[in-house]
Amino acid sequence: MRDPLPAGDATTAPRDAIRELQQRMNADIIGQERVVERIVIALLANGNVLLEGLPGLAKTRAIKSLSKNLQSDFSRIQFTPDLLPSDVTGGEILRADGQFEFRKGPVFGNLVLADEINRAPPKVQSALLEAMEERHVTVAGKRYDLPPLFMVLATQNPIEQEGTYPLPEAQMDRFLMHVRIDYPSDADEVKVMRLVRAESAATTGSPAAAPAPIPQKVIFDARVEIDRVTTKDVVESYMVGLIAATRRPAEYGDHLKNWIAVGASPRGSLALDKCSRTYAWLQGRDYVTPEDVQAVAHDCLRHRVALGYEAGAEGVNADAVLDEVVKQVAVAA
Repeated sequence: MRDPLPAGDATTAPRDAIRELQQRMNADIIGQERVVERIVIALLANGNVLLEGLPGLAKTRAIKSLSKNLQSDFSRIQFTPDLLPSDVTGGEILRADGQFEFRKGPVFGNLVLADEINRAPPKVQSALLEAMEERHVTVAGKRYDLPPLFMVLATQNPIEQEGTYPLPEAQMDRFLMHVRIDYPSDADEVKVMRLVRAESAATTGSPAAAPAPIPQKVIFDARVEIDRVTTKDVVESYMVGLIAATRRPAEYGDHLKNWIAVGASPRGSLALDKCSRTYAWLQGRDYVTPEDVQAVAHDCLRHRVALGYEAGAEGVNADAVLDEVVKQVAVAA
């Protein structure tokens, strides 16, 4: 881990440093500004994020770029069918003196990449549940706290379902956001080729000095400021209204009634609250608007709404359902 920026160079405002972090990541990942923004929102909101996209769309690169530009310990877990829970959490070993010693697993990093998380069996996936929610693990009856800065960034492939295990609903609910990554535009694709070409050329010469990573203190200071972002009663009611529409869809038209089988849990409203306040803060405001809620609603709720048979039969996905939810739920005057 490289030394962070000196205290005097860490910028005067956390928002400035966070914007610099986004700029650095956007320079590494061409055409995925929205994905970068969502990762940063989850980081500032102290949550975990699930990235879903086809192979080659820079899911892992995005996470590595975050770890490169932020003062952090990075851990990667490549999920495979033969992985064991202790490979994630760590376990006790017997020392030469006859005493047991706990050896920490990769989950004790600051940024934990759970690569292709759906390729491990549920028993291994469940090893992350306690860490993701409680921020500690329990081994042999003893509790071990995780670092103050902790985030699980999981990836999964929406195709190639052979040899994969669907994530349990309880685990999906523990991801603050479920972010889908799409193909870049044609213009961005050209920029990607040029970027990779330049990186390849750089390996044959003297490597350029990497900028100092942004200190962890910036994240904690930003969280203090985000906690001060205010949410009026009408906006809170709007958030609850969106959640209620997923739970009582019959009250909002036949489409939603037929499409939604199970609505979002209270973690859904908590996610909307955290992410909308963070989004508003990133826009330079100290208050939340309904537009802020709408900006993060799909990423906060698409994995928390279970679709019924008719939605599948009609080819309707979670995003289309949430589009209808946003359309049907009005903002109180």
